[in-house]
Order: sequence, then C-alpha cells, then structure tokens
Amino acid sequence: MTQPARKARSLAIDVLVESELWTKANDAGSVVKRAVEEAAVMLSTPRAELAIVLTDDSAIRSLNRVWRGVDAATNVLSFPTSRTGGARRLIGDVVLAYETIAREARAQRKPFAHHLAHLAVHGFLHLLGYDHERDGDAERMEGIERDVLRRLGIADPYRRAGKHNSGGASGQRTLLTA
Repeated sequence: MTQPARKARSLAIDVLVESELWTKANDAGSVVKRAVEEAAVMLSTPRAELAIVLTDDSAIRSLNRVWRGVDAATNVLSFPTSRTGGARRLIGDVVLAYETIAREARAQRKPFAHHLAHLAVHGFLHLLGYDHERDGDAERMEGIERDVLRRLGIADPYRRAGKHNSGGASGQRTLLTA
C-alpha cells in the first residue's frame, strides 16, 4: 500500500490490540491507521478522534449479540458516538475480528492487509454516518471505499473475476457486516 498523499492531521486514531492473534499481522496497526487516514483526507473529515479495536471472534460475537441481537462473529462493528469536548470530537469505535477477517481474506484470495484496510475504511464510514441499508446508499458507500482503496493501491474489493460484485449466487448484493 502506498502512503496517504496528505496526512489526516485533524484525525486522532488510537489502535487498541485486545487479542494476541493480531501478533500474526505485525503491521495491522499501521495498515488500519493508514487506511482510515486516507479516507479522512479524501472526505475532508473535521477534527475527530476514534479508536480502532483489534480483537477476536469471541469478543466481537459478544458485542454483536449485545448491541445487534446477532449471536455470531462478524468482521467489523462500528459504534458511533457524538461526544464532544476538547480539541477533537469523539466519533466512535471500530472493532475488527482477526479470525473472521483472516478467513474471509483466504476465501476471497486477497492479501490479509488489503482486506483489513477495506474493513477499517468500511467501519470508519459507518462512524461518519454512511450505511448500506438501501441500494443507493450501498452504492455510494462502496464507491467511496473503492476510491480510498484505489488511492492506497488496493484492488476493488467488490470485483470478482473482472465483474462488479453486485450479487452472489443468490442475486443479492454482497455487503460487509457492520
């Protein structure tokens, strides 16, 4: 991945490693920071602070059960907040699960770091209010993700075998869980 063209000086990112599994991805902290900084620069994000939590399937499953009523692990969860105070506005937390991300990267035959960067950007966009509940919103969010990842030298995560991934075998749009 290439470095962001301009540093997102107005964005403070704390990366918290809460699972030893992340030692297998020794550059995970820099990957997620670089990806989110690039998104922040591209979107001209105002002064803000967020935390990125690197955890495991067990912890994210528990969060998913408590906050979304879904008793399953997922790749990324976002917890927006609107707390103000200080020089930066706290916009929330992005939580990423190592095992699910690794499993998806292998299944999709893409580098772990690229999939991780994509999910970090995806979670960050949720903190900014983007969602993918309706087709139009999903297309807008995917477009931003593609643009950010392209700037980082990462291939379009929604393309498979040279075609836009607007649907799987079921004909439904393939979206990330967040």
